[in-house]
Amino acid sequence: MIAERVDFLVIGSGVAGLRAAFEAAEAGSVYVITKDTLKESSTEYAQGGVAVALCDEDTIGIHFEDTIKAGDGLCIDEAVHTLVNEGPERIMELISWGAEFDKSDSRLIFTLEAAHSRRRILHAHGDSTGREIERVLIKKAMSMPQIKKYSFAYFLDLIVFDGQCYGAYMLRDGQVTAVLAGATILATGGAGQVYSRTTNPQVATGDGMAAAYRAGAEMSDMEFVQFHPTSLYASGAPQFLISEALRGEGAVIRNIHKEKFMGLYHIDAELATRDVVARAIVSEMTRTGSHYVYLDITHLDKEYIKNRFPRIYKTCLKYDIDITTELIPVSPAAHYMMGGVMTDIDGRTNIKGLYAAGEVACTGVHGANRLASNSLLEGLVFGARAGSTAVKEQADLKDINPELALTVTQDHIENPDEIRSTIRRVMWEKVGIIRSAASLHEALDVFTTLSHVTAHTYLTRYENEIKNILQTAQLIVQSAIERKDSIGAHYRSD
Repeated sequence: MIAERVDFLVIGSGVAGLRAAFEAAEAGSVYVITKDTLKESSTEYAQGGVAVALCDEDTIGIHFEDTIKAGDGLCIDEAVHTLVNEGPERIMELISWGAEFDKSDSRLIFTLEAAHSRRRILHAHGDSTGREIERVLIKKAMSMPQIKKYSFAYFLDLIVFDGQCYGAYMLRDGQVTAVLAGATILATGGAGQVYSRTTNPQVATGDGMAAAYRAGAEMSDMEFVQFHPTSLYASGAPQFLISEALRGEGAVIRNIHKEKFMGLYHIDAELATRDVVARAIVSEMTRTGSHYVYLDITHLDKEYIKNRFPRIYKTCLKYDIDITTELIPVSPAAHYMMGGVMTDIDGRTNIKGLYAAGEVACTGVHGANRLASNSLLEGLVFGARAGSTAVKEQADLKDINPELALTVTQDHIENPDEIRSTIRRVMWEKVGIIRSAASLHEALDVFTTLSHVTAHTYLTRYENEIKNILQTAQLIVQSAIERKDSIGAHYRSD
């Protein structure tokens, strides 16, 4: 087996991974490995914006309270304090690196989103905030010779020896390579592809969560999956996210009969938290016998809509929907994992030498329900902290030769497409927005019959992704079974 050595290994090239890499690069050599192109991550697709207490009418304390309230009381106070206190510095740092957030004259524009009591959402190019942040981070990474970027390098498993992580195995060009590192930072993102309806890109297959679990990492809050209320529902169209920012700008939700209904479900109507809006939409679709509802923003000025939401406008036009004059058919889709690999506020996991940040990690900052637009801020704040901690605690590899033992099967999964589809469909139908003990156990029974898939490591990315989708699905189901009550994004009908 080929073996390489590096001071720091960062797995994932989204906002958390790159921000961690910058910290690590101050102290040594860094590999950033990603299974697709460098920019292909959930960061790239984040539309709405980034929440930060920087405008005159806002305070860090108010941002803290809004986050705690959205999390249904399950947030860890220390983590939320860290997020909101360090957030402004991280955003100003981004601006100093060249991030171009939208402005009016020379002043930053702050908008409103659901469950925020103040206008604190910064956005870029209307509805391409994640893309702008990723652009700036990749440009900076390219300027740092200490950081080597490996695209199309698939992360297989962690190298753990005598209770410490010493890097990871990766699959590249059909070969398995052991990358030995003094510190390893997981930033592999989420797991939306576990569900048949998701706003997440194809790369979000739960690889980091599944691999960390196999290595003995403690997992937390896996039952808390956030479903975005409004993804595009049109023939031939992808499940494209229709940003919450539309509702922040005044869009209303109507049922199939064109009737407004959100006020019947919650006093905050369209601006209620995502879990509330998603359940209300499901209830209304059930009541009216429809597969979708409508999002209506036609009462706003046409030119304003085009300028404020250019990406959404152009995407919908591809499917013959003019959002300035027509209602947008939408329905909920899996969007964000609040749970993941348990870490402290410095990114440490229970495995020495292994750190995690971003959506793959669970710091407790989101509790039972993530406040809109806190995710990009989370990646910046906790990515920086994980990188900084890794530098302080980096192991010396000079005299260490951990055992390298990864068995890769030559066999293939039979009917891989069918198995992948089964897992995702079962998760949507049995472990979705509304769950019960019966539906959860039905899902677990199906997954038990597929357990042979998780017994091997494969020589293709696709087969390993199916393995990780299955293991992540099992973790979500088991956690959902254990939490008997309904809270936040975890809603049990029983």
